[in-house]
Amino acid sequence: MRQAWSRSWKASTQPRKQRKYHHNAPLHVRRRFLSAHLSDALRASTGRRAVPLRKGDEVKILRGDSRGLTGVVDRVDMKKARVYLDSLKRKKKDGSEVQIPLQPSNLLITRLHLEDKERRARLEKPLNPQEDKPAKPAKPAASKAAAAKAANQQAEAANQQAEAAEQQAPAAKAAAGKGDI
Repeated sequence: MRQAWSRSWKASTQPRKQRKYHHNAPLHVRRRFLSAHLSDALRASTGRRAVPLRKGDEVKILRGDSRGLTGVVDRVDMKKARVYLDSLKRKKKDGSEVQIPLQPSNLLITRLHLEDKERRARLEKPLNPQEDKPAKPAKPAASKAAAAKAANQQAEAANQQAEAAEQQAPAAKAAAGKGDI
């Protein structure tokens, strides 16, 4: 493998390159892979469809054996791209309990943990900052094409005038020459 990771791999439609993109992505990019959909109420209030999961978020499991259960996110593992809930555990053969890893795509966020001021500010900020700006007046679509066409017409007219002047110049010289003799 020549390159460890490239943002351009995301554009590929080949499954192997998509797996390579996800597997080799740095942690700041992997964080976005750990997003889960928001409930209808949260979607209406935040104006977003999905948000990256954080410790403390309350989620509902939508797929798998534990479908329908709700719990609070206890841990988010970015390296493995898995989420662990505090209430979902399994007993091992030796009697100890381990948390069951879940994929974020199988979860629905029902309550956001908003004690972090930066996260709250990020969620309150509008998604598209251009919506708040006043609309600029639209330029005519063919303005560049029209300007180029006008420039070409002017150049052709100048060429025609130059050619006409060249044709008239020899006739004028001949007429001037006859008068001298």
